[in-house]
Order: sequence, then structure tokens, then C-alpha cells
Amino acid sequence: MFLLSGKCRWSFTLSMVLSVTSVFIFCEYLIYYPAILQCSWPEIQNGKTSQSPLRALFLSDTHLLGSIKGHWFDKLRREWQMERAFQTAVWVLKPEIIFILGDIFDEGKWSSAKDWEDDVSRFKQIFRHHSDTELVVLIGNHDIGFHHEMTWHKLQRFEKVFNVTSAKILSRRGVNFVLVNSVALHGDHCPICRSVESELHKLSVALNCSVQEHQSESMKRRCQDTQTVPATSPIILQHYPMYRESDAECTGLDAAPLEERHQLFQERYDVLSQEASQRLLWWFKPRLILSGHTHSACQVLHDNKVPEISVPSFSWRNRNNPSFILGTISSSDHRLSKCFLPEESSVIAIYCGSAMALLLLALGHFHLFRGTLSFSSLLGKHKPL
Repeated sequence: MFLLSGKCRWSFTLSMVLSVTSVFIFCEYLIYYPAILQCSWPEIQNGKTSQSPLRALFLSDTHLLGSIKGHWFDKLRREWQMERAFQTAVWVLKPEIIFILGDIFDEGKWSSAKDWEDDVSRFKQIFRHHSDTELVVLIGNHDIGFHHEMTWHKLQRFEKVFNVTSAKILSRRGVNFVLVNSVALHGDHCPICRSVESELHKLSVALNCSVQEHQSESMKRRCQDTQTVPATSPIILQHYPMYRESDAECTGLDAAPLEERHQLFQERYDVLSQEASQRLLWWFKPRLILSGHTHSACQVLHDNKVPEISVPSFSWRNRNNPSFILGTISSSDHRLSKCFLPEESSVIAIYCGSAMALLLLALGHFHLFRGTLSFSSLLGKHKPL
């Protein structure tokens, strides 16, 4: 009888360990697959070009925690979530190019040289990818500081590590992406601001020279020394959104909470200034704008024709339901779709529900085991001679 009880206890213990392990593996590894397998690339027609459309993935505001304000467990939890979500998305969806729209780090504006190297190392581990996939990172205010904190040193160390500049046209398969350091569009003629605005103006001239088929003699002379880019309307990518008063018109599951949508935005802090926004629209005449910074989703229309998509934060630290954007883009058309990650509240609910169920099973087994021992003792006392 005691041998049988020992086997039962061992079998129950093994079952409990397997149950806990299964719940952990599901919540930390497998839960991302059913969420991301529901996502798919939107389809478009090739149109006049023979090139296949480009598959681009857009995410934003990863905010990798630093050594100053980051608690070790918070850092571990959030970064593990982003790593598993990113690696699953890349493996399942196989994007050709990935854009991260700024605020890669949370403390880039404060980081010492040693902390910066540590943050960069963790970023490369979390967002590792195959050589067939291109990763492009944009500058955010937490990476180099808000305008008054921005310095050449912080800007150049970011550009060096991520091989990006504050103003650049990236052309892939006939699609032009204008990469903008929106932190430098403050409009106060600071040295960095002047440099970035000058480069953006040169890029706008290059685009206009490429798009215009019939040019005057003066325009031809002006276009002689400009870089050659595909003759297609560009897509602007930046961290700050274009100017809008608030998120009052934003809707959707990942829009800002209702109580926050009517809060007025501050120019040059929450959004670009009206002047800078209009300058970008006038210079580049984009067909689409993608931005981050607010941590919530929004879609607005500028000048009644140019859509802007605000991409929510990719981190559970900033929202319960992170998401990213899938874009199928050709030289003349584009289609976007949104892919949601598992909600943190769902993962917590699974852990709590499983813990409660296992606790009840353990209590039931304990009472059953005690009952078995009592019955065995009773039999022993009345054993016949």
C-alpha cells in the first residue's frame, strides 16, 4: 500500500511539472504563432512594371530599457516578448525589408559609451535577421534626445552603428523611401537642423528632377548634379507624426484610450510643427507617410489626399496590444494591413488560470492522499489474527 502511494505521489509530481512546463512553453514561445499566422501580406497588381511588389514590415518604438531607469525584470520581460514576436514574424512572414521608425532605445539620450554598447548589443540580439532581409532603423527622440538634448556626438554614434543618415532616399525595386530625422526639424536654425533641412531640400530636388519628364533648360542645368532615383512618388518614413491637433479622429483597437484622444498635441514635441509638415508635403509630394512616437495607432489624411499611418509601439511596456504593419508596395501602388501580437493581459490570464487550476488539483490530490493513508491505517488496526 505504501509502495502504491509512493508511485501515485511520483506520478502526480511528474504530471504537475509537465503541466507547468507546458504552460510556460505555450505562453513564452508558442502563443506568438497562432497570432502571427492569422496575418498575411495584402495583394496588389504589378501594374505597368514587371518587378514584383516589395514586402515591407514596419514597427516602431521598441524602447529597449537602459541602465538608469530600467528594472532588470521589466527589461527581461519586455525584451523577451519583442524578441519572440520579431523572430516569429520574420520566420512566418519573411519580409524583404524591415523599418523600425525610431525610439529604438529608451535612454539613448543619456547613455554613456559603455551603456550604449550594451544597448546596441542587446538590440542586435533581439532583432537579429537573415542576410536576405534588410533592416533599416530611423532616428527617434529617445535615441539622440529631444531637440534641446540633441548633439552631434549622439547623432553620429547612432548613424555610425545603424548605417543611416538624417536625410536619405532609399530606393528598392522602384519604390522610394524618404528617411527623415524628424527630431531635427525644429525650425530654429540650429546647426544640426540646418544640415538636415539642407539635405532634405537636395533630396526633394533630386526627386523632382526624376519625376518631371519635360524640363526647361534652367531645370536641366539644375538637375545635372543630382542623384538619380526612380521616377515615382515617395513614401516618407519618420519618427514624429505630421502636425495634427490631437488623436480625436483616431479609431481602432490600438488607438489612444478615449480619455486621451482629445488632449491637444504640442508642436515640435508630440508632432512636427505645421510649418515643417507643410514643407515636407510640398517638397516631396508623398503618396504615403508612416510615423511612430505616440505609441498608438492613427490614420489621418493631409491636404485631403496624402494618408499618414501612425504605427503603435511594438512593446508590451507601452501598450497591452502591440502591433506592426505589413506593406505590399510597388512603384505605383501600395496596400497595408495590420498584424496584432498577443495581448499581455491574455498571457497573464493564462498563467493565473493555470496556476489556480493546478493549485486546486494539488489540494484535491493532497486530501485524497490523506484519505488513503487514513483508510490504510484503519485497515491495519483491524487486521485479523
